[in-house]
Amino acid sequence: MSRFLTVGAAQMGPIQKTDSRESVVNRLVALMAQAKARGCELVVFPELTLTTFFPRWFVKDLTEADHWYETAMPSPVTQPLFDFARSMGIGFSLGYAELTEPDANGLRHRYNTQILVERDGTVVGKYRKVHIPGHEEHEPDRPFQHAERYYFELSPEGFHVWKAFGGRMGMMICNDRRWPETYRTMGLKGVEMILCGYNTPLHYAPDPGQNVLQGFHNSLVMQAGAYQNGTWVVGVAKAGVEEGVDSLGQSCIIAPSGQIVAQTISNDDELIMARCDLDWCKKYKETLFDFDRYRSPEFYTAITAQRGVVLED
Repeated sequence: MSRFLTVGAAQMGPIQKTDSRESVVNRLVALMAQAKARGCELVVFPELTLTTFFPRWFVKDLTEADHWYETAMPSPVTQPLFDFARSMGIGFSLGYAELTEPDANGLRHRYNTQILVERDGTVVGKYRKVHIPGHEEHEPDRPFQHAERYYFELSPEGFHVWKAFGGRMGMMICNDRRWPETYRTMGLKGVEMILCGYNTPLHYAPDPGQNVLQGFHNSLVMQAGAYQNGTWVVGVAKAGVEEGVDSLGQSCIIAPSGQIVAQTISNDDELIMARCDLDWCKKYKETLFDFDRYRSPEFYTAITAQRGVVLED
């Protein structure tokens, strides 16, 4: 008997600098209400859902940016989202900027974070972004900054898979989706659905020639990752023109076959959904991508033994 999970990808339109968290939470609740009315059991929201994409600005003192981060989840502002979800019996995944409590050395840490919340309101998983793109220093010649490597630290935990929603769930954030190691690490843990929030500007300063390919590359990497690991992938954008920066939408739900089964058509708040058969994963995990039978890890040692390119003579 197949295991079905009805998933909603809740794309967000722009969130401007002046928009309050309360107004954003109201939009999230409205999308969740739509999802519940359409039979969804899980709703996936984008990366850094609660604020504008603040790494587009550079500040000399990081503490000046503390107001963009969440120090607790749920917080008094986000509690209504948790309460509404629990009352509706619907789960969700939410991306946000996390500022931790001081550690044993008195240091606070900053992460680009995503959580998974079950239908009863319990947080079953937290993921912190591994592949952090952009730059660490101020680059004033750019039309806008992409200073994620200044605002966020590398995840100390890496990739995990959680038993939830009747399956094996994983999470990744934005740039993680471009790296095949992301999917394969979770694939080796039996993942059946990967949830991914993203903010992707259409302009790529290091090589503007890639601008026109942003939508193609977005679907290319997620479709390949889904197919090569026999897993569902749910990619959800924050889209549209935000603080003058045009960002990609094209949120989509991708089957283990690599096929897109649902995709947004706007750059606004928009809900798409799919009834996902988690047992469809077996058709790929137990045939063409039977890892135990066909993988040859003895030939892949360079993947973890080195970081950059090493040219052979």
